[in-house]
Amino acid sequence: MIHIKSFTFNPFSENTYILYDESGECVIIDSGCSFDEEENELAAFISDNHLRPVRLLNTHCHIDHILGNKFVSKTYGLPLEAHENEKDNINRADSYAAMFDMNSLETPSIAKYLNEGDIVIFGHSKLQVLFTPGHAPGHVVFYEPDQQFIIGGDVLFRDSIGRTDLPGGNYNTLIQSIHNKLFTLDENIKVYPGHGPETTIGYEKKFNPFLQEAIS
Repeated sequence: MIHIKSFTFNPFSENTYILYDESGECVIIDSGCSFDEEENELAAFISDNHLRPVRLLNTHCHIDHILGNKFVSKTYGLPLEAHENEKDNINRADSYAAMFDMNSLETPSIAKYLNEGDIVIFGHSKLQVLFTPGHAPGHVVFYEPDQQFIIGGDVLFRDSIGRTDLPGGNYNTLIQSIHNKLFTLDENIKVYPGHGPETTIGYEKKFNPFLQEAIS
């Protein structure tokens, strides 16, 4: 069984996730820790629960989701895994940091590309990769059908959707990703988003004001 631990990190209130099972192996998704105390919080949870990080994953590579990648990669010796279409966002990271008056940002390049249909294996567990562009050109989500959850990044939020005004974003593409990928799944699927509280596919189908026209 996969256990999910969430952290809210950095000035963007980004959700970082650790997923682990009874084997002790874990994956870290969207590492956003940007201060010493946040890095320490992440590392303490891993140490206290006797976990062994084996994969560093990104749903996408906007600055708020990669601030902790260097720390995680260096501390645990993990290469970064993300979609190939996120290379530009990685390359722009330092200029984005300057826009927000942040220090120069060093972040690892993508070492392994994730694609639609890939299976992420750790311990006794598996996650399916779904390609869901629109918020970012290489956005993916991680889906576990048996436990009925998605680590969804910035595609779908409770009562909202991801923004599409950043480089590589496209509103129509995002709506198609939600409609054709996420809304075809069981309504009981829990969505763990990149910001804000958890939600479900069924709730967003019924109440999300940005999506009523898309599903009518």
